[in-house]
Formats: sequence, structure tokens, C-alpha cells
Amino acid sequence: MFKKIFIANRGEIALRIIRACKELGIKTCIGYSVEDKNSIPVMLADEAICIGPAQSMQSYLNLFSLAQAIHNSGADAVHPGYGFLSENPTFVKICNDLDVTFIGPDEETIARLADKSKVKQILKQNNIPTIPGSDGAVKNLDELKSVANTIGYPILLKASWGGGGRGMRVVRSENELVNEFNAAQSEAKSSFGREDIYVEKFIEHPRHIEAQVIGDKFGNIVHVGERDCTLQRRHQKLLEESPSPYLDEQKRAEFLETAVRAASILKYWNAGTLEFLFDEEKNFYFIEINTRIQVEHPVSETVYDVDLIKEQIMVAYGYELSFKQEDLKPKCCAMECRINAEDPEKFIPSPGKIEFLFVPSGAHTRVDSHIYCGYNVSPYYDSMIAKLIISGKTREEVRTRMLNSLSEFKIEGIKTNINFFQKLLSSEDFINNTYDTNFIDRVFLNNHK
Repeated sequence: MFKKIFIANRGEIALRIIRACKELGIKTCIGYSVEDKNSIPVMLADEAICIGPAQSMQSYLNLFSLAQAIHNSGADAVHPGYGFLSENPTFVKICNDLDVTFIGPDEETIARLADKSKVKQILKQNNIPTIPGSDGAVKNLDELKSVANTIGYPILLKASWGGGGRGMRVVRSENELVNEFNAAQSEAKSSFGREDIYVEKFIEHPRHIEAQVIGDKFGNIVHVGERDCTLQRRHQKLLEESPSPYLDEQKRAEFLETAVRAASILKYWNAGTLEFLFDEEKNFYFIEINTRIQVEHPVSETVYDVDLIKEQIMVAYGYELSFKQEDLKPKCCAMECRINAEDPEKFIPSPGKIEFLFVPSGAHTRVDSHIYCGYNVSPYYDSMIAKLIISGKTREEVRTRMLNSLSEFKIEGIKTNINFFQKLLSSEDFINNTYDTNFIDRVFLNNHK
């Protein structure tokens, strides 16, 4: 097994990786920015190396600084967590050149699967359902108009590289096409360094459901159930749950079998997530694959009683998966709320010092977080400061427990979205499972413009 793992990340995911390494008897070294010097992961890792100033481009995204730190640490593996360089093939190559194992897919796989339009083409050719649209990136405006006229408006413009909703535009008529195409290209270029745009038919009132998969180097690949991540704000996920309340058992089995087949076609291994959109008739369409661990992985861990981070580490070392598909049975329902340091009305970040903190606990409650009383929430990084995961026998039991835990979760000194979640979970649409991916933007954001 690995002797030491270098953690190229921060916050709660870094702490999550440290805990998994401790259980496996592996030493850890974390790379940290000056801003994170007093963070819990830095305190709890066996070693810590400063990799630069607060700004991510000079620290967590600084390939030269990270390479130097990895080399100096003497680590024989690197865990990238999520975000930052977790899906960067150049970083994987650097690890390989240092003779250090990257805990994730190999360089070729990450590079190949980063091009969403090409992945979609491959799966379409293998009878995996995909949304009607262009065959790869459109070359010019004339081709864009031709595709749009063929599939019909509304259409969705999407960046071929990257994610997070950047480079994404809904176009409802030809009059909007030129401006939105130029805007999508510009945003894609500034966010991902590539302006390639592909086109899909826009699905009205979709549900967004993803399948968690994990595979080893021997060709074994399994699913660890699905997660419903329909509740989003501006394409950013806020609440995830499993099993999805949108699926019956027959549709769930069909969906998960399709996801595993798609992962096999793509020759995928390590932890990954295949994302799909469902229309109002419950037809599902592949949209993308994420070649890393997800923020919401604790939902699947809770439902299936597995440790995905430990499994990632073991398959990266060369072990076969420790479980087979028939071993994985859902044991409960689970839900995750992403607690953000932000104004619950205006949804803008709220950095600052935490003056008081009380975290809910007890049976059926898991909190993944790196904050503490006196911790300074930085303006330089993502505003997520905790993940509250609740389990129960039924969705309603989980919803009730989540509301109770949210009422106990006390954070003073900064603003958080805890009150927002209390409103969301108490809404009739959530209770009755009658919402889509635009629900939060339509109901909550429109009320505060």
C-alpha cells in the first residue's frame, strides 16, 4: 500500500481524505496556501508544505509549486479531491513524471473524457441515449443555425470543455442566436481556455440525476446507486438525495444498468459520476461524465455503507474492488445540504470570522466540515463550509430529521444559507416532489431580484 499521500486540495475534502488515509495506515502531507495555514486539515495532516499565496492560481492551481511540494514531500501518491486540478491531465502527467501515483483515472482517460461533445458522440454510437444536438462542437454560425433548425427551438449552447454552468446559454429563438453564441464562446474561452461550443435540444422542466460508479484496473466496474441533484441554483447543486424520489424500481434499474454500460464503453476506472437529464416522460439522456470524486459522495456512502475515498486509494494502488455489484444494496435514504457562507436572500458570499459554532450530531447525522469557532472563512475560495448529511428509513423521515438538524446548526459571525434550506424543505413542491432544475431560480431567486 502507499506509504504517504500528498493532498492537493483544501477544506472539508482534504480532511475527508486525511481520515480515509488514517484508517488505511497511510501518512499524509498536505499542500496549503498562506491563507489556509491555520486550517484543520493542516493541523491534522502528518506533514504540511506551503505552496503559495491565498490566490488559487498561485497555490492550489500552481503546477510548478505543487510539483516541487510533491517531490519534497516524498509522497508516493497524490489525491486531488474535487475541483482545482482534479480533472487536469497535465497535473496527472506531472505526477507520472515524478513517479507518483495520481489517485484517479489516468492522463489519457481524463483528457479523452474532458471533451463532452466527443464523449456524447461515442455513447450515441453505442446506443446510450443522448440529447438530440450537434455531432461535436459547431464550427461556425451557419452550422449552428442548421442544427438549431433541425432539432427545433429552444436549444442549449454548452461549452465542450469544463462545467459548472459556465459557457451555457438557453436560446429560444433565432433572434437570440448570434448574441448568445458569442456570449457562450466568450465565457467558455475565459473559463476553460477553449471556446468550443456544442448544441443540444433544451429539455423543459428536467430532473437531473447522476449515477455513482467506481471501477478497478481489472475491468470491474459497479454503480453505487443514483443521486438526485435536481435542486440547483444557476446550475450549481445545493441539495442531493438518494434514492431519487423521481424513479420507480424498474426505471432505476434500467438507468443504473445504462450508466454502468456507458462507463464500460468509455473504459472508465476509479470513482466517477455519469450525469443524466430526465424529461417529463422519464426518458433519460446522458450529458457528461465527471472523472473525480464528487462533493456529494457522502450521500452514496451513507445509503450503501461504503467508503468511496478508501476504495479510490485501493484501486489506484492496484487492488481489485473490494465489493461486487451484488454486494451493494441500499440500506436507507439519505440527503445532503451544502451549507454555504452566503447571504440567504441575495445568494452572495459572506466571508468573515465565525464567532460561534454549534454543529448538529447524533444518530443518522453526518457533518463533513473544516470550520471551527474562530475560523476565518476566506473570500478567495468556494463558499461551501459544510455538508450536512442525514439518513433515515424513508424520504419523509430524512426530511424531518434534516429540518431538525438545520434548526440546531448555529453559525454566528457570517451569514449562511441554513434558513434557505429550511424554507426549501418545508415547501409543498419539495414535499410533493414536484420540482425541476429551474425551481430554485424561478421561485427563490425571482423573489429577491
